[in-house]
Amino acid sequence: MTTTAQEVRHSPPYRLAVTLGLVAYGVVHLLIAWIALQLAFGNSSQEASQQGALRDLAGKPLGGVLLWVVAIGLFALVVWQVMQLFWGHLDLHKKVSSAGRAIVYLALGLSAVKIAVGSGGSGTGQQRSVTARVMEHGWGRAVIVAAGVAIVAIGCYHVYKGIKKKFTEDLAGGVSDLTVLLGRIGYGAKGIAYVVVGVLFGWAAIAYDPQKAGGLDTALRTIKEQPAGSVLLTVLAVGIAAFGAYCFSWSRNARR
Repeated sequence: MTTTAQEVRHSPPYRLAVTLGLVAYGVVHLLIAWIALQLAFGNSSQEASQQGALRDLAGKPLGGVLLWVVAIGLFALVVWQVMQLFWGHLDLHKKVSSAGRAIVYLALGLSAVKIAVGSGGSGTGQQRSVTARVMEHGWGRAVIVAAGVAIVAIGCYHVYKGIKKKFTEDLAGGVSDLTVLLGRIGYGAKGIAYVVVGVLFGWAAIAYDPQKAGGLDTALRTIKEQPAGSVLLTVLAVGIAAFGAYCFSWSRNARR
C-alpha cells in the first residue's frame, strides 16, 4: 500500500465519512422495512425498495437536505470500497466483494441524487422496461435467466454469510452478541429477498412476460400475495430492519 493511501485510510475525515455512509445505508434499510411493514398490514402505494425508501425520505421535513447527506455518505462508501479493493484486500474473493459493494453504493448514491433534484422515476417500472427491451432480442431470455440465477446466487451467499457469521470479517475489534444477532438476521432476510427477486426474473423469462420481473418491491408484494403472506412479509420486514440496525453498529466497528 502506498504511503498516501495509508494516510488517507487512517485520517479522521475518511473514518468519519465511512461512518456517515454506513449510518445512511442503515437508515435506507430501516425505511424499506417500514414501507414493507405498511404493505404487510395494508395496501401501501409506496415502493418497497431502496428507491422507494429514498423517495419516502424526500417527503420528510428537510428531506432534500437529508437526501444529499445520504448521497454523500453512499459516495464515501464507494471510495471506501475502492480503497479496500486496491489497497486493503489480498484475497481475490474479498476484492470481488468490494467491487460489487462499490457498484451497489454508487447506484444507490446516484438514485439519491436523482431524487434530490426531482428526476428519480419508478425503480420497478424502469427494471421492467429494461427487461422488456432485453427480451426483444433472440438471446434476451437467456440473459434474463442468467441474471436471475446470479441474483439467486447472491441471495444464497447472503444467507450463508448470515448463518456462518462471515460478516464479522468486516468488523474490527470485539463486537457484542446483539450486533452478531442483528447481522445474522439481517443478512438472512436480505438473502431471502434476493432469492425471490432472482426467481421472479427467471419466471419472467420462462413465461416471456416482463411484467413478472421486478426488484425488491415486486418480490415483497409477491410474498404478500402468498398464504399467510402478511405474516411472512412482517417477518421479512423485521429482518430488513435488523440489517439497518446492524449497519449502525457496523459504522462504529468497520474494518477500514
